[in-house]
Amino acid sequence: MKILIVKLSAFGDIIHCLPALDDLIQRPQISEIHWLLDSRYAFVGEIFPKQVRVHQVSMKGEAPLASAWSAMRELRAIGFDAVLDMQGLIKSAAMARSVGGRVFGIDRSQLREKQAAWLQTSVSFHPQERHVVQQYRRVATAPFIDNCRREPEHVIPYAAPRIDLANTSIAGNPDLPDRLQSDNHPYVILHAAGGWETKRLPETTWLAIANGLIATGILPVFSWGNDTERELAEKMATASTGYALPERLNMSALTTLLLGAKAVVGADTGLLHLAAALNTPTITFWGPSASWRSAPFSEAQGARHWHIESNPSCGPCFKRTCEDFICMDAIQADAILGALHDI
Repeated sequence: MKILIVKLSAFGDIIHCLPALDDLIQRPQISEIHWLLDSRYAFVGEIFPKQVRVHQVSMKGEAPLASAWSAMRELRAIGFDAVLDMQGLIKSAAMARSVGGRVFGIDRSQLREKQAAWLQTSVSFHPQERHVVQQYRRVATAPFIDNCRREPEHVIPYAAPRIDLANTSIAGNPDLPDRLQSDNHPYVILHAAGGWETKRLPETTWLAIANGLIATGILPVFSWGNDTERELAEKMATASTGYALPERLNMSALTTLLLGAKAVVGADTGLLHLAAALNTPTITFWGPSASWRSAPFSEAQGARHWHIESNPSCGPCFKRTCEDFICMDAIQADAILGALHDI
């Protein structure tokens, strides 16, 4: 049996799909698992188990339709028994449908673009399956049950995303500390970036966290992923005598950096979810988005993950912009430093 997962983006959402991927790998009736990624996130495919075959489509390139057509022809020639659309968009559903085979997707009530349900069989979720990890795991069961449209009787539990680096294409970077010239200090990564402006802490809060770390002999390392984020990281590193990454790290170097950190602090972002999947402690803060929906959760035998909640009366709203923004102002540096002290 051949399975295709369509999960084009984004970084953190792809990480959330890893438990569903693990579920599929463990099924003896499956002979091949393929995954379709947007080329902007092809680097995330490096953390997949080696038996997963990755395909790319350039949805933001110069010729997205031509790229999609080429990818669909390639995938259609393989011939899949089932296609799992984990994206929940019209474009992902259309590509999944054009590949051929049975197409299963997210519960219609959870779809951002409801029309996607016209192109696939929507898998019903249990009311207690609120976390996206549970929902992706539920979709992964669809090809193997009689009626996936019926509300399930039992809840699929949350499972922490995990990465087995020995079974990936990731190579170690033992020379990374020397290359970054960070003097091998114990460090905490501060990821001030965030795709939504409503997820970003004020600079003053970040500086208070950085200064609190320095006072305890811990080096704050400001990470970044694009030029705008780099400017902010360098600005805050200078203001706090912290350290900003001097280069954009590839996935191999990034995993090495995360594995060596005492903890990672940041919003609901891909880097935070990657850190958690590598079993590095994380401290995340929540306001417009909800920890119950997408946060990494601690397990009995694993790293701890702290969630600092602002709990605004108007949230969680899941909005990218806000005219009365109070969420992140309510997050105090002392709460984050307190969690770091507990590590």
